[in-house]
Amino acid sequence: MTSGAAVAARDVEYSVDGTRILHDVTLSLSARRTAIIGANGSGKSTFARMLNGLRTPTAGSLQVLGLDPVAEAARLRSRVGFVFTNPEAQILMPTPAEDLALSLTALPKKERPAKVEQLLAQYGLVGRGDQPASALSGGQRQLLAIAAVLATDPALVVADEPTTLLDLHNARRIGDLLLGLEAPLVLVTHDLELAARCDEAVLFVDGTVDAIGEPAEVIDRYRRMPA
Repeated sequence: MTSGAAVAARDVEYSVDGTRILHDVTLSLSARRTAIIGANGSGKSTFARMLNGLRTPTAGSLQVLGLDPVAEAARLRSRVGFVFTNPEAQILMPTPAEDLALSLTALPKKERPAKVEQLLAQYGLVGRGDQPASALSGGQRQLLAIAAVLATDPALVVADEPTTLLDLHNARRIGDLLLGLEAPLVLVTHDLELAARCDEAVLFVDGTVDAIGEPAEVIDRYRRMPA
């Protein structure tokens, strides 16, 4: 495995009830922004979920930030921020302010209200803190979900199709936000324009890595594949 890589996998497999979802996945990711692309069912989202321990390999070896997702799952989850396709999967509290506060338990209690207000302002949610989270627009809910993830200061951010449910304006806004992060980003996406803005791309085909390299080249290979 490559030293210094945020993600290093060797011969990783993942099976459910005897069905192989992933097989022979070997890669090393050290770029600041990595796009993972591929058709539905290619295994890219399953692989992304391995990066914070939501799924664990059934064979092979995987290290994320130098940690073993099986042996060090709790520590890994504290260091990897995961953004889901649907923000409803991660907004846990009734209001945005309460949801953000839930991510700030490492801060002294008296410091949390000011930090919550700072985050609401930073992510365009001023005046929304005490409103029902369910009343937010789709884009605002995704911003809230991302804000809650980033409030924990993750060492790696993994985002699984974070723009799929959004309109064009909000998809661009969320894409710009994620690509501008200082933390390394692994971005699963069907948006090939967004993937092209990353530093590296990985193409999954039929549960394994088909190509990895410059985004333009990997995307071109994907486009030339038969439907």
